[in-house]
Amino acid sequence: MPKTLAITDFLQAPGIILDVRSPAEYTQGHLPGAVSFPLFSDEERAQVGTCYKQRGREAAVELGLTLVGPKLAHFVQQAKAFTRDCTIRMHCWRGGMRSSSMAWLLETAGFEVVLLEHGYKGFRRWVRQVLAEQKPVISLGGMTGTGKTAVLYALADAGEQILDLEKLANHRGSSYGGLGLPPQPSTEQFENLVAMAWSQLSSKCPVWVEAESRMVGTCRVPNELFEQMRTAPILQIERSQTERIEYLLQEYGRADRAQLIRATERLHKRLGGDRTKAAINSIQQGNLAPAIAIVLDYYDKTYQHDLQRRGGRLTRSLLRVYRHRRSPKNC
Repeated sequence: MPKTLAITDFLQAPGIILDVRSPAEYTQGHLPGAVSFPLFSDEERAQVGTCYKQRGREAAVELGLTLVGPKLAHFVQQAKAFTRDCTIRMHCWRGGMRSSSMAWLLETAGFEVVLLEHGYKGFRRWVRQVLAEQKPVISLGGMTGTGKTAVLYALADAGEQILDLEKLANHRGSSYGGLGLPPQPSTEQFENLVAMAWSQLSSKCPVWVEAESRMVGTCRVPNELFEQMRTAPILQIERSQTERIEYLLQEYGRADRAQLIRATERLHKRLGGDRTKAAINSIQQGNLAPAIAIVLDYYDKTYQHDLQRRGGRLTRSLLRVYRHRRSPKNC
């Protein structure tokens, strides 16, 4: 009988994590670092589910065995390719038949397997609990092009705790934010990634985070965290428009023009027809600075509105925030 571990112990245990749920379930959300190792394909899972509803559990189990039987040797070979020490962590949706069956097979083949208590469903409960943990947040605010991410990592280099939501979301948070980056995770997977990062941060020291809106591209910032960000003090970073345009030229100057144009077209309703046309013409001519200036005017107004709506406490003094939030006795 495989050993079952609670989520905290499971995450700290050795061995690769195999997720035996279907590929679609895995894509929707999974433990960070877990490898998809499906017992059933999406189509097979649908067949078994339909059989269960129409003919009952016994018939569904028989169908499952019929589908899985020819693949048993392949599962063992695939597992051997993933690990050299034969140590495996494994889970399914609720810690039921799928993970238990696969664990039995792999243990029979000589692997050491531990299962996740309550499966991925239990992990998702843990995610909600972790995200609700209160930590002393400080937000880095500033209009587009002020280099908030660079400041965030300068703080990290100085030994401060940071949470980079844009990195976890694969998006810089504007219509242009996905250019040159991998596809975004689902919001569920984004929550999983944020929870894992949040769980590693101390509640005794400040956590620096960019003052994001509720959406980072298509990823929604978890409500529990967003409420902490909304009420946190905001350190405002300020740069001249000339500096901001130069910064954005460095950031997007080598981006594909067609992608830049599509991103600008997405702002058509907000920029208006004339300004959208002028910005696109500048991009087509390879003269990005005027286009950036046009777009910045829109984003500046949006930022000011969002700042007022969120009611964040604004300060321009790094020293003031730092002394207010950090105590040498606690950090």
